[in-house]
Amino acid sequence: MNSTVARKVESKSLSESRRGGQNQSQNMGVIKARSKKQSKAKSKQVSSRMIKNHLKYIVPQMKLALIRESGPEPIVITSADSIGQFVEPLRHSSEEYFIAFHLDTKLRVIGFHEVSHGTLSASLVHSREVFKAAILNNSHAIIVAHNHPSGVEDASKEDIETTKRLIAGGELLGVQVLDHVIVTASSLYSLRENYSHLWF
Repeated sequence: MNSTVARKVESKSLSESRRGGQNQSQNMGVIKARSKKQSKAKSKQVSSRMIKNHLKYIVPQMKLALIRESGPEPIVITSADSIGQFVEPLRHSSEEYFIAFHLDTKLRVIGFHEVSHGTLSASLVHSREVFKAAILNNSHAIIVAHNHPSGVEDASKEDIETTKRLIAGGELLGVQVLDHVIVTASSLYSLRENYSHLWF
């Protein structure tokens, strides 16, 4: 009888020790999994820091800043004629200038950028140069203008192609091109009014 009880006690203690061993191994597995996660997280943090420090010696980090000069209350543009006061100096220039005017969501002129300054009959215009300053200025839209020192009011083929390119670029970048105005000594010529199909 005593030997039977002893066997039962012995088998019970064996099963308990086995369970304890299993629990211990499970706990060890959990600890290992946690330590793996922690080491992964640590390696991620280290690697991002390392990348930043590494790149510092290879590529300069670019920081963009906009410096805005103080000025009068912005003027709202309601039509092509509204831009007239802004382009007045272009009327009397003997060389061709291409200017971009930056507008906010209320269509107020918040800044301008001289995109290019050309010769008697041409100025080189790249979409990149037109939109670079507009994006930095957080512009909602732009109106571009250039003068014809020759006094010819009509848009040339190059003017129409430039306008098409700028409209397409503006759609991609989320900056509307509202108009392209040609300035002569005696008039303003709006491509929006005369070539409205370019916008639709």
